[in-house]
Amino acid sequence: MLPRDPNSQKIIDFVVNKGNGIKGLVDTGIGTVPHLYILPTDERLEPNMILPHESIPVIDVSDWDDPVVTQSICEAAGKWGFFQITNHGVPLGVLHAVKEAAHRFFGLPNEERNKYWAGNSPTDAVSLKTSFAPQQEAVLEWRDSLSFHCGPQDLESFPSWPPVCRDEVVKYMKSAEPVIRKLLEVLLKGLNVKDTAKGREDALMIAPMVYFNYYPRCPNPDLTSGVFPHSDISIITVLLQDDNGGFYVRATDCESWIHVPPVDGALVINMGDVLQIMSNDRYKSIEHRVVANGSKDRVSVPIFMNPRADAILGPLPEVLESGEQPLYKEVVYSDYFKYFFSKKHEGKKTMEFARI
Repeated sequence: MLPRDPNSQKIIDFVVNKGNGIKGLVDTGIGTVPHLYILPTDERLEPNMILPHESIPVIDVSDWDDPVVTQSICEAAGKWGFFQITNHGVPLGVLHAVKEAAHRFFGLPNEERNKYWAGNSPTDAVSLKTSFAPQQEAVLEWRDSLSFHCGPQDLESFPSWPPVCRDEVVKYMKSAEPVIRKLLEVLLKGLNVKDTAKGREDALMIAPMVYFNYYPRCPNPDLTSGVFPHSDISIITVLLQDDNGGFYVRATDCESWIHVPPVDGALVINMGDVLQIMSNDRYKSIEHRVVANGSKDRVSVPIFMNPRADAILGPLPEVLESGEQPLYKEVVYSDYFKYFFSKKHEGKKTMEFARI
C-alpha cells in the first residue's frame, strides 16, 4: 500500500474502502479533479501525441469464407493488433440493450451498487471495483467496473446477479460467442493450425468475462486517465464502445496514439497477450488507453476471452515447426493472471513474465 497525504487517504477511504467508487465521488458534486486522479504531465495524452490521419482497419465480416476477409483479419492482427468488424451478426438491438443496461446499473443508488462491491457481492461471479489496482497506484483511474464471469459454472449463480442488467449481459455474451469462435478459427488457421475443430476452440473459450466499464463525466478529463496504457491478458478481446469516443491504441511507431472512432454496430477486436505468446509474436497485443469525457458519462462493454486457469501458455508447435526459436517460455495462465493483477497497469511489462 502506498503512503498517501491525508486528503488522498480520505478519498481512498470513501471511493475504495467504503465501496462508493468514482461514481459515488462524482455524485457528491465535485467541481474539480482531486489530486489523487491527476496524472504527472509526462503521462498525459497530449494532442501532439495523436496521429489525426491514422486509423485501425474496419473489416466487413458478412462473408467469413471470403479469403480477402480472412487475410485482412490476420494482417490486421499482425500489424495493428486491433481492428473493427461490421456485419458480424450480433443484433444491433442486443448491442444497444447491453449498453443501456450498464447505464442502468451505474444509475442505481450507491447503496444498491455497493451490494456487488468486491467482498460484498452475493456471488464470486459478479464484482464491482474502482480503478485497476488502487492500493498500488499513485494515481487512480477515472473508472468503475462491474465484471461478470460467464463460464458455465458461473452462470449457475445467475439469480444472484444484478436484476437490472443480468439478462442483457447473458444475451450479449451468447450472441457474441459465434463471432468469437469464427475469429479464433480464422486467427488459428493464419498460424497454420490445421485442427481448428470445435474442441480446440472450446478450450480457448472456457473462461469468458464481460465487463461494464463506467467513466462518469470528468470536470478536467485532460488531467486524468480513464484507463492507463496497458495490453490485455486475454486470448482476444471484443469491445463494444458507446458513441462518446475516447479510446486510443498505440501506433506502430510505438510513440504515438490512434483514436478509435465509434462506428455504430461495430465491435472492436484486439489480440491479447495470450495470443501474442501462442503466435510467437506474429500477432500483436497492443497497448491501449481511455480518456474520460468532459460532458457525458461513458460506458464500454468488453468481453475478455480467457483460457482455463491451469492452461499452459507457450508458442504453438505449428508456429515453431519450421525451426523458429521460441520467444516465450511455458507459463501457467493463472500465474500470469495473478502477476497482472498484482500491480498497476504498466504498458506491456507483464509480457516480460513469460519472455525468454
